[in-house]
Amino acid sequence: MRPTVYLGAALLLAGATALRAQSIARRIDAVKDGTIRMAFAARPGVCGNGRNISVHGRDRDEWSSDCEDGPVRVALDRSHGRTVALRAYVGGHWRGTGAVDLGTVPAKEAAEWLVTLAASSELASEDAVFPATLADSAEIWPALLRIARNERAPSKARRSAVFWLGQAAGEAATRGLDSIVGDPKGDREVRESAIFALSQRPKDEGVPALIRVVRSNPDPELRKKALFWLGQSGDPRALSLFEELLTAAR
Repeated sequence: MRPTVYLGAALLLAGATALRAQSIARRIDAVKDGTIRMAFAARPGVCGNGRNISVHGRDRDEWSSDCEDGPVRVALDRSHGRTVALRAYVGGHWRGTGAVDLGTVPAKEAAEWLVTLAASSELASEDAVFPATLADSAEIWPALLRIARNERAPSKARRSAVFWLGQAAGEAATRGLDSIVGDPKGDREVRESAIFALSQRPKDEGVPALIRVVRSNPDPELRKKALFWLGQSGDPRALSLFEELLTAAR
């Protein structure tokens, strides 16, 4: 091949690489008004039928539904250069025309853009957290922790971040355990009711008690329930516990 042909091929390759490297944020910012669509890979265990979404995997063997393993699909509405609404789906296919379709984008980059949106004051910030948690190979909990602790972030987005931090911490705290190790003399429903009762106590009493359950109770299901209610509390001590568990699970 002649040198000029090599040069031409190199220029074409460089142009294609630059196009792929163009960030999602820049492509979205270029659309001032209208609807944008994008899709990205879902993490393992996430499936949907275009409308309903499951984060616990497929159904049992005795019953089956049309649950597709992704992709995650996000549609967002833009008005005057701002994102004003966001909708998320898993599986299915797009209908209708007229939207700007970004196609399939890198899941990690999509998650980063979504958590950035969640931390903003735009109208769709609250709805951006959930699809970010569905992205494959994206570790977003440090960003969610920053949102939860950021008093300038929208309150609904902060509550949503705390909720999903609780879910992520629950998974990290029980990962790798094959069986439930509980007190054989204890009644499961009674202990679950006690955890709920602790969540209803004043924070200075209930939060430390729930943290003790997470740290010392051998039953992983009870620990997950305690983490769930800690996630609802919004207490800074709960956030510190989530950070500790997720850091240890890295």
